Amino acid sequence: MHEIGRIVSYLGHYRKDAILGMLLVVIESAFEMVIPILMADIIDVGVARRDLAYITRQGMLMGVCAILALITGLLYARYAARASYGLGAHLRAAEYERVQEYSFANLDHFETSSLITRMTTDVTVIQNALNAGFRPMVRGPVMLVIGFALAFYLNAELALVFCAVVPVMVIAIVLIVRRVSPLYSVLQATVDKLNDVVQEMLTAVRAVKAYVRGDYECEEFRRVNEGLAATSERTFRLAVFNMPVLYVSMYTATTLIMWFGGQMILGGTLAVGELTGFLSYVLQILNSLIMISNVFLLLTRSLASVHRISEVLDEKIDLTSPEDALETVADGSVRFEDVSFKYRADAAEYVLEHISLNIPAGTTVGILGGTGSGKTTLVQLIPRLYDASAGRVLVGGQDVRAYDVAALRDAVAIVLQKNVLFSGTVRENLRWGNPKATDEELLEACRRARVDEFLDRLPGGLDYDLGQGGVNVSGGQKQRLCIARALLKHPKVVIFDDSTSAVDMATDAQIRAALAELTGVTKIIIAQRVNSVEDADQIVVLDDGRVDAVGTHDELLATCEIYREIYTSQQYAALGDGVVSRTVAASGDGVDSCTSVAACSQAVPVPVASGAVPAKGGER
Repeated sequence: MHEIGRIVSYLGHYRKDAILGMLLVVIESAFEMVIPILMADIIDVGVARRDLAYITRQGMLMGVCAILALITGLLYARYAARASYGLGAHLRAAEYERVQEYSFANLDHFETSSLITRMTTDVTVIQNALNAGFRPMVRGPVMLVIGFALAFYLNAELALVFCAVVPVMVIAIVLIVRRVSPLYSVLQATVDKLNDVVQEMLTAVRAVKAYVRGDYECEEFRRVNEGLAATSERTFRLAVFNMPVLYVSMYTATTLIMWFGGQMILGGTLAVGELTGFLSYVLQILNSLIMISNVFLLLTRSLASVHRISEVLDEKIDLTSPEDALETVADGSVRFEDVSFKYRADAAEYVLEHISLNIPAGTTVGILGGTGSGKTTLVQLIPRLYDASAGRVLVGGQDVRAYDVAALRDAVAIVLQKNVLFSGTVRENLRWGNPKATDEELLEACRRARVDEFLDRLPGGLDYDLGQGGVNVSGGQKQRLCIARALLKHPKVVIFDDSTSAVDMATDAQIRAALAELTGVTKIIIAQRVNSVEDADQIVVLDDGRVDAVGTHDELLATCEIYREIYTSQQYAALGDGVVSRTVAASGDGVDSCTSVAACSQAVPVPVASGAVPAKGGER
């Protein structure tokens, strides 16, 4: 009931429409319930006395009641539609806004396809339940109560006969609802799976075509689609079983009433008009029970959707701004104080363990490490995309938990490892960084990110439509656009998470040179290539979630085996099959010159304790 009340609260100003709709249904039902009494009087009084005036007068009253019932019914339909579709719009908006507040940890609790289903299909189920079930939901109980009262008023003995049948109908409805209720949750989960398959195929359509896996995807969709069809068939086969049960009960009750009523007419204790009117009420009562049973089925299905939507709305946001939160970040200094992190509280192992780092404001820091070493996780703690499980992360000298979340993230720009562009023009995408940026500011950011190299070739320049997800530009161009967008924020800390992996080395060097011109901005660069970070003020080497070493390029070549392995392997890879001249410091004070991969494999030494260090970068 709490969840239903929560959903109903989203009616908002449409609550008036819902109340008016309910009143109109009650009035409509009252007009309809008067008609059988008037009809009984026509037979027992007008026809029996052959009083044409009486028949005409009562007939006109029946017509007025029918017209008024029609008018109130039409008005009800208008208000019910407004209430149901208004509720649907408010629910979708509430879910969407709630998801915008989610942290990454909150988003990890839901599949993307499930969130889409909860904002579309589940809302539609509730919307349709209210629209289709609003009238029977109110009309059924009203007609049931009034019908029973008037049936007893006409003839209490026949009403008792009818009462013997009602419990059988109620028991049948309860049994059916209990069997069907769990199946609706399974049905919605199956819809999630179908959406998941469709979303995955559309997102990866290029890979599907490249690997000629269209037949596999079709087979996968067929399997899930047939599973949905089978689940729907099983669910609704049980759901519609209530109709035969109700109609058998209804016709059984009608037959018994006509039998006993006929005997009473022959015995002179019941008039024909009374029996006719009574049968009308019996049909009204039975129809109301059918309506109530249908409402139960609608509610049963909608309750599954109500629960799923409530899970989204009631998800506890684990990253919130504190009271009296700080609104300004003083500078770009970053400090990690014995930080450990794991994605779930019940996880067996930490992703990061005992990280302690100090990054002064305005410096450039490189982060290297193998796959799974925790590089991306580490930098995501800075703008508080996740909270540290232990220890503290400080930005501008203050714990990140002390800041207003929006203010902190405005001061920290992050170019994510997965580049994301949105449907729209280049200008619209860049202005995500600064909605008020002028064209001059946009072009300056494009220059620093080397977007200007290809911007002039795009039809329309800044007004070029990038298409959905930026499909009209290459991977390297996406990365440069994302860098330009981040720079437009004028952040105090800017994080590049392997954000130049798709650009050539010459462009990478140009971007790094342009970024070096930025003063007062702390630059943190996650990279796979040593040459992307070798000029950094300090380089952090991560290994299995721990800091293995911190130092400059030269210091790490002399002291850090992991860094040396990365550097050496990349220098070999850079040589390829060609002939390259490289000067490498040998152990001691000698110098070797290598001209091939084979030669360099022998020439590149492991620095010894005496402090000899390979020449920085070499000459290529």
